Amino acid sequence: MSFRTLRKSEFDNGFCLQWWFSSANTYCGMAANQSVTGDHLFTFAKSYASFHGYISICVCVFGIITNIFNIIVLTRRHMSTPVNIILSWLAVSDIITMMSYVPFSMHFYCMYPDVNKTPDKNSKSWMTYMTFHINLAATTHTVSIWLCVLLAIVRFVHIRSPTKAFATRRRRMTQSKVLILLIYVWSAISLIPNYMSNELQENLNPESNETTYVLRDLRLGKNDTDALVLVNVWMYAVTAKLVPCLLMSIFGSLLIYNIHVKIRHRRKVLKISGANSMRLTEHSRTTKMLVSVILLFLVTELPQGVLIVCSATVKDFFDTVYLPLGDVMDIVALINNAVNFILYCTMSTKFRETFVHLFCACHFPHSNESIGYTLTDRLAKLDSHSNNNEHQNHINHVV
Repeated sequence: MSFRTLRKSEFDNGFCLQWWFSSANTYCGMAANQSVTGDHLFTFAKSYASFHGYISICVCVFGIITNIFNIIVLTRRHMSTPVNIILSWLAVSDIITMMSYVPFSMHFYCMYPDVNKTPDKNSKSWMTYMTFHINLAATTHTVSIWLCVLLAIVRFVHIRSPTKAFATRRRRMTQSKVLILLIYVWSAISLIPNYMSNELQENLNPESNETTYVLRDLRLGKNDTDALVLVNVWMYAVTAKLVPCLLMSIFGSLLIYNIHVKIRHRRKVLKISGANSMRLTEHSRTTKMLVSVILLFLVTELPQGVLIVCSATVKDFFDTVYLPLGDVMDIVALINNAVNFILYCTMSTKFRETFVHLFCACHFPHSNESIGYTLTDRLAKLDSHSNNNEHQNHINHVV
């Protein structure tokens, strides 16, 4: 779906597109005078919308495939850490989001790009799927951002209190799994007001006698906004955007500070050897990767949180600013879901070597030999080092 026109006559017909906090566009009514202050944004939205469906499908296909790679690599035995468990379930939530987005984008953007409502485009079955997609994407997106918060907290705790005790490591693994489960359950429960806000309405065209279906107009920024809608907006903005962004900023900053303090201390005390220098280089790459993951979420989520608050408090802001930015917010969120594989391969030697061993060894049988030992030997050494020397190598995991 897209903003195909800015003409007053088509707004009078009661059609517009609404991005509803879930990486999904929906239908709503729009008053005729709401296109005045947002002309430039709507013009941009109209231009980009013709490409959005195809771009989003390409991003989703790439993201689904690479996140499957992430899960396969991160769940290997020698990769088993609390952080990698979190990253695996982050990949799961991202896959669900993108799998739901593909049929939505194909139908409403590619197959029926025209702005007009038709019985085929706006059938009850497809609009029901849209409602399902909105609710599912809102849930999985909330799961992803809170998993990123958990990632920063767990990593910070590990760096502050590294341990080589097997029992402690197992306890932290169990705690991470429980917290992941709680995030999934809590995200679904907290979005119940969102599920209740999205209602289908039947729309009968008296001229053609055709029945189409649309989603109820939420009337954000109006004097007659429903109380349930306002509760939903504020709950979503605070619990799924602003608070997790604040926590990511705090723990991400503390994490970066503690890593640099420990690296400086080790340089002074240990008089590091060549091998330790290589290890510190890997530590630096790991730090940059974690910072990149956190920054991607902050860049994606924080502006949306601010825009949602403005939509609920500033008159006509939702229609003139938030709506035309809907497709842009969609594609930014989808790219954020899809790029983690690139970050892992670029910045983590352990992830990259494991991926090559799993997927490329059969194609390049001689490429795994390096200075007298094979990649399998290298992975075995990494596994042994992770299990027996975690205190000295506390930031040499994937993240």
